[in-house]
Amino acid sequence: MVRGICKLSAIPMRLEPSDPSEMVNQVIFGESYDVLEQRKKWLRIRLHHDRYEGWIDRKQASLIDEAETEYRKDAKLSIASDLIEIVTQKDGGSYFPIFLGSYLPNLDKEQNFTIANQSYHFNGQAISQRQSRVELIETAFSYLHAPYLWGGRTPAGIDCSGFTQMVYRIAGHQIPRDAWQQAELGETLSFIEESEPGDLAFFDNNEGRIVHVGIILKDNYILHASGKVRLDRLDQSGIFNHEERGHTHKLRVIKKII
Repeated sequence: MVRGICKLSAIPMRLEPSDPSEMVNQVIFGESYDVLEQRKKWLRIRLHHDRYEGWIDRKQASLIDEAETEYRKDAKLSIASDLIEIVTQKDGGSYFPIFLGSYLPNLDKEQNFTIANQSYHFNGQAISQRQSRVELIETAFSYLHAPYLWGGRTPAGIDCSGFTQMVYRIAGHQIPRDAWQQAELGETLSFIEESEPGDLAFFDNNEGRIVHVGIILKDNYILHASGKVRLDRLDQSGIFNHEERGHTHKLRVIKKII
């Protein structure tokens, strides 16, 4: 099996092998993947952390050998905890930004790490321990006002389930990519009053399909990505948007996952 790793800040993952095809996801710096199919300009990949599949541009791929794959199996994964920070390639001195939630395998005390035979120095803050619910909420607020982007997973653009997945990742919990997949996890709660900050609320459309998710806060507030990552009120009917003076999302289920 051919494998690869992301050595760019974010790579668009598309539904079809074509530049105009919709972006369904992003591969974030440090994430690894299996190559399922190869074409002249495109690779169909499956991400290791959540098994999400899609197409990436071959020019943006970095393939790794078996030795690197075995090395990554044992790697201690630190996670970048700044909104955006710089990594520097140690041999050439070039540098580029990476986003909140990026993987930094085997980051040492001097803030150095290696990916695919390339050594880097990281200039920011990183997390390597599981976080509390209080810290999870602090991370969620880091994304406040990030613009909505279908398939996005960074503070430069993010969708609703990308937001919840990344916040949970940074807190030390792996959850699936899509809202309907996340809704299959955890314990179902009957009332909002039973929830704790950090629990997830899911919302459906007129056909009963889960199409939206947000992070519950105290005092019946919710953080979610809709137009941007925003703060709204939550009640048994759904999300109440004070700017639109009405409910914008219909509550389906509340889940306690951690």
